[in-house]
Amino acid sequence: MATLLLLGATAPALAGDPGGGLNAAAIGMFVGIVIVTLGITYWAARRAQSADQFYAAGGQISGFQNGIALAGDMISAGALLGLAGLICSSGFDGLIFAVGYATGLPFVVFLVAERLRKLGRYTVADVLATRLSETPIRIFTAVATLVIVMFYLIAQMVGAGQLIRLLFGLDYLYAQILVGALMICYVMFGGMVATTWVQIVKATLLLAAGVAIALLILARFGFDYDSLIAQAIAVHPKHAAMMMPQVYSGSVWQSISLGMTLMLGAAGLPHVLMRFFTVPDTRAARVSVFWAVMCQSGFFALIFVIGFGALAIIGGDPAYLDAKGAIRGGGNMATVHLSHALGGDTLMGLVSAVAFATILAVVAGLTLTGASAVSHDLYARIIGRGRATERSEIRASRLATVGLGIISVLLGIAFQTQNVAYMISLAYAVSCSSTLPLLILALYWSGLTTRGAIAGGVTGLVGATVLTVLGPPVWVKVLGNAAPIFPIDPPTIVTMPLAFLTAFVVSAMDRKSAPAAAMSPAT
Repeated sequence: MATLLLLGATAPALAGDPGGGLNAAAIGMFVGIVIVTLGITYWAARRAQSADQFYAAGGQISGFQNGIALAGDMISAGALLGLAGLICSSGFDGLIFAVGYATGLPFVVFLVAERLRKLGRYTVADVLATRLSETPIRIFTAVATLVIVMFYLIAQMVGAGQLIRLLFGLDYLYAQILVGALMICYVMFGGMVATTWVQIVKATLLLAAGVAIALLILARFGFDYDSLIAQAIAVHPKHAAMMMPQVYSGSVWQSISLGMTLMLGAAGLPHVLMRFFTVPDTRAARVSVFWAVMCQSGFFALIFVIGFGALAIIGGDPAYLDAKGAIRGGGNMATVHLSHALGGDTLMGLVSAVAFATILAVVAGLTLTGASAVSHDLYARIIGRGRATERSEIRASRLATVGLGIISVLLGIAFQTQNVAYMISLAYAVSCSSTLPLLILALYWSGLTTRGAIAGGVTGLVGATVLTVLGPPVWVKVLGNAAPIFPIDPPTIVTMPLAFLTAFVVSAMDRKSAPAAAMSPAT
């Protein structure tokens, strides 16, 4: 899971790319992307006056449009850089991650999408509150949402800050402030309309960049994929052994846990689930997932070509290797070096700009999700007890956006020198162990009680956090201990069943002690 997003650890290597110095092409494309996205925000601001428009784009996003935006939530610069780098360095292990991500979205539509669209309005808590006591369930869901959002935001902010610093030569502090300001602008003024269209632009650019790089790679080998793979095997130190599992071949339980996390994590991510409130009906929700799966699967198919292409083309080129023969800046810089090898500064500039556009889009979606949890679930429904006006609720959301932006900038600065990729895996593990069990039980089991839901959710949330800290991502890689206390990374194989079991046991005890009360929606 640590390869899901490694921008924070790898961005500095851009300064060492062939050509050196500032990349004029990258700067020009970066400025162009910022201008386009600010234009989208200006246009969207005139349509985001009501709460329905601000939170859910008025439910007027088409299935196709929402599908592209949903794909944008699922494919990122972490995939373009991190997954391609993993395939380049480890071969088959990278394919495991790519296939796992590609199979995640169908679980979303099979498990929750249609029922979510029928029951929800703006947030995941709206769905749970239809069956459970509103106050405790909204408080817990808001907390879980903010935890997941912040883990994502830290990694995104560090990556974006490093990228801007390298493109413009800005001090890291000012780079963080610039990213935070853009993020606040998109969400505060444009709401879900702007966030959706920024995501559509980003997904289109990312797919186009992936297609361009893959075609250039295949052209080098006469569009013969077998020749590409043969060259990659010849260059890799392990040769044909790279086509077999490496890291996850020795632990069955860790492999199962990883598969559970990759395939089920998306079904519990609040910023992904919010997308189903932007379409007009359940049919559009199904269409959204169809197009999202098509785009996502196509992108990960391109990643196979890009990863092996990087190994075949730059794996033996001294211009892109350090003194030890490894790719300069680490394996996750393989795509950037590859783009330079294929198209010089222009293509490398395009890849850098697209990576930044990707970060902006993801950050905007995450910020809107966190702000919605604060303004809608906590302020309007708990503090205001449903009596808050739409104007005051939108004002609260905008204030929450500013607050989240400031916190994100501060955390991005605090974690500047840390490899924060493990936080993405923790976000997936938390979603599998907290929001997903509650959604599944609330949608499919009539026996769930409020106390059972809270007990199961808290168990999963705390368990996923604690076991990740005690596991290899933090205990060994961050804290520097020799061996982890808990060996499985991610801990989903333990924490997700534990959350389900706790919710079931506590709910059963509630129903046994007070059957009449347990049948009421307020239980």
